[in-house]
Amino acid sequence: MLTIPAGATSGKRFCDGVSRRNFIRIGALGMGGLALPQVLQAELASGIRRSQKAVIMIYLPGGPPHQDTFDLKLDAPSEIRGEFRPIPTNVSGLQICEHLPLTAKICDKLAVIRSMSDAVDDHSDFMCMTGRRKQNQPPGGWPSFGATVAKVLGGSQSGIPAFMGLEPRMQHRPYNAATPGFLGAGNDAFRPMAQGKSDMVLNGITVERLDDRRKLLTSFDQFRRDVDTSGSMAGMDAFTEQAFGVLTSGRMLEALDVTREDSRLRERYGKGDSKVHGDAAPMLNEQFLVARRLVEAGARVVTVAYGFWDYHGNNFKNARADLPLLDQALYALITDLHERALDKDVSVIVWGEFGRTPTINKDAGRDHWPRVSSALLAGGGMRTGQVIGATDRLGGEPSERPVRFGEVFATLYHNLGIDVNKATLADLSGRPNFLVPEGAQPMRELVG
Repeated sequence: MLTIPAGATSGKRFCDGVSRRNFIRIGALGMGGLALPQVLQAELASGIRRSQKAVIMIYLPGGPPHQDTFDLKLDAPSEIRGEFRPIPTNVSGLQICEHLPLTAKICDKLAVIRSMSDAVDDHSDFMCMTGRRKQNQPPGGWPSFGATVAKVLGGSQSGIPAFMGLEPRMQHRPYNAATPGFLGAGNDAFRPMAQGKSDMVLNGITVERLDDRRKLLTSFDQFRRDVDTSGSMAGMDAFTEQAFGVLTSGRMLEALDVTREDSRLRERYGKGDSKVHGDAAPMLNEQFLVARRLVEAGARVVTVAYGFWDYHGNNFKNARADLPLLDQALYALITDLHERALDKDVSVIVWGEFGRTPTINKDAGRDHWPRVSSALLAGGGMRTGQVIGATDRLGGEPSERPVRFGEVFATLYHNLGIDVNKATLADLSGRPNFLVPEGAQPMRELVG
């Protein structure tokens, strides 16, 4: 595997105390070729579809405060209510935080879920990326949503992997714990970005050097071809050729090159903040634009990790700085998808791993609160301009329509044209598994 360190991170740690180093995974240029050939094989085996349906998943590491964003509680006591005021949106009766004024203008294009109810107290993207808990996993582990879609649907366009991850893979005890699980590395995200898009040029490795490496790998593998009587190695050569094509693909490089966009559109997205927030992820607004360009080019699933929301201290100071950046990026993405008539085909999900405590602590922060949290959905042909679920007066428990992570995933699969009541995938023991937890169905409020 070709893994290139992106430099040590700086800034605050997550409250679990683990400091992490970001790495750039460009591909597994091992003696058997790239990891990408397995991706291409998996796509072929599952039957490549030409639908342009796609999902952009925006993960907010650390768990943003639901009471200070989309579920403000003005009637609660001061130690719970917080400092922010609600503002009206373009949906009658719906109010959100004053620091999200652009989002307030497009709430008719959003569905706000205020009653996510089955999170766990775990700083991990596992629930947000799989829809399941870590306990009692099948042999090989639960695969991420992107890996599952890559396996079931495959790619929609040549030269663009089905599953693209714009967040770096973290090492040691990774915060982004979701993996391709029992589907294997061949269905993991292709990660072309870290500190800059120049990494897609393989950190200075030219096409000519790639060609030399290919010749070397070919010589090592020659003896396997000579003894192979099944013809499978010849097939692998074709996948390897495709993999090199993806790595040097003009189509993917074009999708990653935001300088091709009109400067006014880039200004609408904004740059965000390039520093690593809390040892988690920078707030790169252009990643939202890259995500839109990738799904437009043919990616099925694009994931983005954005910022650091583990506000155990200085909740309101941090939120005042971070929410306007998210507000700008989210407004630009949703508006852009609608202007390009992609809103029926591209679903967007925005969420963190849990909510925050109703009571403000002694450090002016909010602690972990898995009992309830909020999420945003957009696009995908869903019914938007609505609020789903509610919490009690203190914002601590669901009071109406508790929503499970599995239901959201069932909805996203439905939007992609996948029937969660029929589609199964075999784990490493050969046992078939449904794509979502038992009983999870597409949300009737959104697609019924």
